[in-house]
Amino acid sequence: MDIKAYEELAAKVRIDVIRAIHSAGSGHPGGSLSAADIVTALYFKEMNIDPSDPKKADRDKFILSKGHAGPVQYAALAERGYFPAEDMMSLRKLGSRFQGHPNMHKVPGIEMSTGSLGQGISVSVGMALANKMDGNPGRIYTLLGDGELQEGLVWEAAMSAAHYKLDNLTAIVDFNGLQIDGKNDDVMTVKPVDEKFAAFGWNVTVIDGHDFEEIFDAFDKARACKGRPTAIIARTHKGRGVSFMEDQAGWHGKAPNEEEARLAVEELGGTW
Repeated sequence: MDIKAYEELAAKVRIDVIRAIHSAGSGHPGGSLSAADIVTALYFKEMNIDPSDPKKADRDKFILSKGHAGPVQYAALAERGYFPAEDMMSLRKLGSRFQGHPNMHKVPGIEMSTGSLGQGISVSVGMALANKMDGNPGRIYTLLGDGELQEGLVWEAAMSAAHYKLDNLTAIVDFNGLQIDGKNDDVMTVKPVDEKFAAFGWNVTVIDGHDFEEIFDAFDKARACKGRPTAIIARTHKGRGVSFMEDQAGWHGKAPNEEEARLAVEELGGTW
């Protein structure tokens, strides 16, 4: 596919996110939208996966360490063919398998139940180490939020990954500069993120997280790197694709009403 096709897929993912969160009446649109291009690139190009065989032994695995952005993972899985997109419109409703945070026991394609920040990357280190020990070629990808880097657990995992030379592990930081309480720099600065990962022994790349060419190039470099895990610091915009949500911390965990959802879907090229 050409870049335009990936951009159109990402727009579909964003539309699914808006529809599902509106239907739920709660959820986290800002960080789901900021991560949509990265997650689309993973599910539609980078990862070795098969919707008809979700548990195949040599598959690559994606762990959403920022589990509150579950809608973007559900949407990517739906568009990739794991289940109909309409199914995720039951998001957060009583009895739904599409819970507010991903549940590995309920939804095909979810590799780890996440939500408690810092645990996703920690489990990813364990998965990558297990694959090394087993001689399994599957790669592990994990997506963190920038506010999540305030968790000490993240840096314990980073230290372990470098110590065990986990070159089959790629961590992507969705660096949109905002978290639930406002700007990272005001709450607890995490900068300089690239230098911190490098100091822990990681191979580090900084990219525009909305530019598919840069995203694909970063993944190529991660696969080529030997002896070190890779951290991709993706500069993004919270609420990307919806003008009134972009760079607004207030949209971290708020559902759009019907008029806002309609405007968002139409702005993304869909029909309400």
